[in-house]
Amino acid sequence: MGKPLSSIVGLGFSQFSREDIGSTRDLAIAAIEAAVRDAGLDADDLDGLLITRSSSAPAHDLPLNIRNDLGFKALRLLSIVDAEGASAVQAIQHATLALQNDMASAVVCVFADARVDSSASGAAFSRIMSLTGITDWERQYGLYGAIGPYALAARRYMARYGATQADFGAYAIACRKWARKNPSAFLRKPFSMEDYLASRWVVEPLRMLDCAYAVNGAIAVVLTTCERAMDFPRPPVYVHGMGQGHSRLTGLPALDEKSGSGAAGAAAQAYSMAGIGPGDIDMCQLYDAFSYLGLQLLEDYGLCKPGEAGAFVAEGHTSPGGRLPVNTGGGHLSGFYLQGMTPVSEAVIQARGAGAERQAGHCNAILVNGNGGQSDYHAALILSPHRSLT
Repeated sequence: MGKPLSSIVGLGFSQFSREDIGSTRDLAIAAIEAAVRDAGLDADDLDGLLITRSSSAPAHDLPLNIRNDLGFKALRLLSIVDAEGASAVQAIQHATLALQNDMASAVVCVFADARVDSSASGAAFSRIMSLTGITDWERQYGLYGAIGPYALAARRYMARYGATQADFGAYAIACRKWARKNPSAFLRKPFSMEDYLASRWVVEPLRMLDCAYAVNGAIAVVLTTCERAMDFPRPPVYVHGMGQGHSRLTGLPALDEKSGSGAAGAAAQAYSMAGIGPGDIDMCQLYDAFSYLGLQLLEDYGLCKPGEAGAFVAEGHTSPGGRLPVNTGGGHLSGFYLQGMTPVSEAVIQARGAGAERQAGHCNAILVNGNGGQSDYHAALILSPHRSLT
């Protein structure tokens, strides 16, 4: 096994809410300041800042000059990273590369979003996602937001493998079981398969309980070199592997029979860099904006054979007490949706052993995934509390 690549030494959160609690910029500042405090640092110790935001949010929501609000004086690394839902994971990758090449010594990465109000969240995420490349095709057919394209993907998955609504329901129920153990999760009320099957459709075959629960909030992490990792008050979380994979074909790229999504490429790079394989992963924190996507990712990252994730989840393997804990904070479906920083933050909590009632027994090798577009863009990390994965 090779040496770890970098270490996460700070984690910070803003307030989370479905109400107006401030601007995206305000929330980002709060999370960054919390992460810097968590690392035992102050503003003068930071020389890198990487910003991520929702691709559907206005650019002025989170600009580069937020560094002035934070009092960062002499940054050597500053950028906005935009790879849609893969952005937060990619920011950690970019920070790692900068740390390895002496372009920075301590980097903070942040994601923030503040577009949900108490009346509805759908409008904030209803931008057109082009599937065809034909101007206005999606608009004319009423295909707004991400759920339309992902409903088509889910239907194709069902047709290919014989998956059922109960498979999606089993995944959603497993996430809710974890959320019940997480005081920060927004949706904690238990529900049965009967409740799931009686819940309302959003876009068939996806129901309300299949969809991410968006919130206003921000999360930040601080990274430094492995050489400095033990100099901080919190247990370091080591980055052992990372990878990206990106695909784009006509129609839905992730559904192409031959090429698939970019997940396979991201997985291959991350596993190879860490010197492990899918069989060595003992925890997953996945970007599961829809229940179908959670099943697809388990297969794309080699943790289940194609078409077998539904049965794997239904048998309890990803639930509390299972052999492969998945999204131990409730994930996007029952925890909260802050894009790729939701799985990153939960991975750090678990690696630190700070999960309290939801703490899983084994977290030697944690797979973290971010993905965006219609599964066009994938980024992956292998994290661990240990300097060696052997």
